[in-house]
Amino acid sequence: MFNNREQLQEILKKANQHARKQAKESGASIYYIKNNKRVREDAEGNKFEITFDAAGKRQEFEYHE
Repeated sequence: MFNNREQLQEILKKANQHARKQAKESGASIYYIKNNKRVREDAEGNKFEITFDAAGKRQEFEYHE
């Protein structure tokens, strides 16, 4: 199907870029894990770390890399 790992990685990279572009154009946030942290990135590119307290309440803080 794919000749090598690099081709597959390039296809996955392009799919990721397309999904990010569509989310941004529609004003939706994207969610992902980075450095073992849950991150929400809004359509303007602002990043927030998502945490949950002991009671399960969701909180968001500005994310710093």
